[in-house]
Amino acid sequence: MDIEHETTDVVICGCGPTGAMLSAYLGRMSIPHVVIEKEAEITTDPRGIALDEDGIRALQGVGIYDAIYSDIGTCMGKFKFIGGTDRVLDKKAFLEMDYGTTEGGTGHVGFICHKQPVLEKYLRIAMASSNFCQLRTNATMVDIREEGDHVYSQYRDAQGKIHSLKSHFLVGADGKTGFTRKSFMEPLGIRMEQAHQSFYDETWVALNWEISLPTETTHPDFPLWKLGYTPEQVYDLFFPENFRFVCNPDRPAVCGRFGLPSDRLWRFEFVVLAGEDGQEMSNPENIEKVVFPYITHPGGKYGLIQDITFPEDCILVLRSRPFRFAARSCNKWSHGRVVLCGDAAHVFPPFGGQGIASGFRDAISLAWRLVLLCRRQPSTKPSNHEEVLSGWYIERKQQLERSLASTIENGRFVTQGNPLKIFLRNWSLYFMHFIPSWRRDLRLGRRKEGMVPYKYSPGLPFDLAHKGGTFLRQVYCKPVGGSGDVCFSDDIIFGKAKKGIFQLLVYLRDVNELTAAREAVSRIAEISKGELYCAEVTYLIGMLDIDSNAVTKDASSVYHLATGAEFARSPLCRGRPEPEYYDPHQLGKTLGGNKFVLVRPDRIVYAACDNDSQLEEEVSEAVAYLHA
Repeated sequence: MDIEHETTDVVICGCGPTGAMLSAYLGRMSIPHVVIEKEAEITTDPRGIALDEDGIRALQGVGIYDAIYSDIGTCMGKFKFIGGTDRVLDKKAFLEMDYGTTEGGTGHVGFICHKQPVLEKYLRIAMASSNFCQLRTNATMVDIREEGDHVYSQYRDAQGKIHSLKSHFLVGADGKTGFTRKSFMEPLGIRMEQAHQSFYDETWVALNWEISLPTETTHPDFPLWKLGYTPEQVYDLFFPENFRFVCNPDRPAVCGRFGLPSDRLWRFEFVVLAGEDGQEMSNPENIEKVVFPYITHPGGKYGLIQDITFPEDCILVLRSRPFRFAARSCNKWSHGRVVLCGDAAHVFPPFGGQGIASGFRDAISLAWRLVLLCRRQPSTKPSNHEEVLSGWYIERKQQLERSLASTIENGRFVTQGNPLKIFLRNWSLYFMHFIPSWRRDLRLGRRKEGMVPYKYSPGLPFDLAHKGGTFLRQVYCKPVGGSGDVCFSDDIIFGKAKKGIFQLLVYLRDVNELTAAREAVSRIAEISKGELYCAEVTYLIGMLDIDSNAVTKDASSVYHLATGAEFARSPLCRGRPEPEYYDPHQLGKTLGGNKFVLVRPDRIVYAACDNDSQLEEEVSEAVAYLHA
């Protein structure tokens, strides 16, 4: 008897951050899909807590920017690297990086510390905002097979009933132990391998605490009340702001607040040493030995005789679990029409906050390719999905290797135990601070590594000769001809209602170039085979001040640059630091005078050029790629 299959374009296994982000982008691009999630509800355990500026940009891209600083998290501020074997958190750092600045090319701060359950809640809201997503929770994938132009899969619901799905593609975003890789991919020879020449594989214990404030009523004998300290001041003393990388050669650790300030959540991670058992080290008695010295202050600091420990009954343990941290990646991320992304495809050490962000990058760069391939169905032409997915893998591996290298280098600072190397590290950093440019680079951290262009390989969807493969900088802008609010450039280039896969940005040096640019775009749109819509083109004037009378025709798609000060006064800056080091002209500088910019949905430049004939050529090549 034939099995009746429910049909859809894409099946996503797993609704963690990566799967949810992929679903949200597919929904915005009108691709029907089904998401299978084994858990009944969002996991309440705050696992990942750090998200870099690319990740923030991804959240902005699915329309949930307003919730970032009101509900999801807060800016991480400074990363302080502290050394020595004494377990003190407020000592002077030998290296300090300020990730509260806006210098990385995205318009966002460097990092936020978030509550993952709340992050996932808003991603699911973004998923539900389209009519193209069907989320099936409490559902377990039990079978995947490829046949012809489709993937056939089956899942079991909470009542034990088996359901069958037929899709053009299936994406495994179900983690490193998920069904897709373990049961389908590994028998086909796809496996996790060492991902970087600097191999890292260690067990750490991850601890989450929720802190309540002691008061004179609840803890009348606490000695700091007599010295005039308030409950909030006591909290700040024992759980200071900013994130600490504790470079203790005896036992490296990482700690800091996460979530909203009002949540009073604190993360402490420490390495499990050789000969120790991770599960035992996460027990209360070992937590007391390893962690409590950091929240115990010598009485002499306050002119007292006895040492002072933060009240243990004001600490609620939300998590205390060992985790294996490694730098690993699968040797292939796809087989036929089945694809791996996020933790199912690669895993990171904990030192760079790249786990969730890399999954987001996977999802966004995969989403538009799935849209491209699904729109071609059905077709009389042979499918080139393996070529398209291979290009995705090649690009993602390039960026993944850079992120891993940066993460592992951060790890060296934290885990270095060789006394000579520690001495050389500290003194080299000390002398580097005397050179202004080096001091500034050290302070700002590794902000632009995510903006390194892709290296070209045959078949990759960008034109290397015309700035293809570079990351599009995001700037603040305002509409011309009115008193509109400041907005992000991504939000006008990649509007939710836009139909084209690639978008055209026209970046003009002067408003007087607008008429000629519009005429050129109108001519070339006619040869784009429906891939370029005049109404979807964005015109951005690279000037801070414009006379609104200079735009004599419709100005609805015309914008000009806004300053950091204007952004600071806008609602977009609410809850986050003002944009220090923001350069409104950074987009124009990276474009190098080119005015016509074809941009992919993952914010990668397909090509940039400066005249009509080049634009016609680039549009023709892009159309050929999109239509295979």
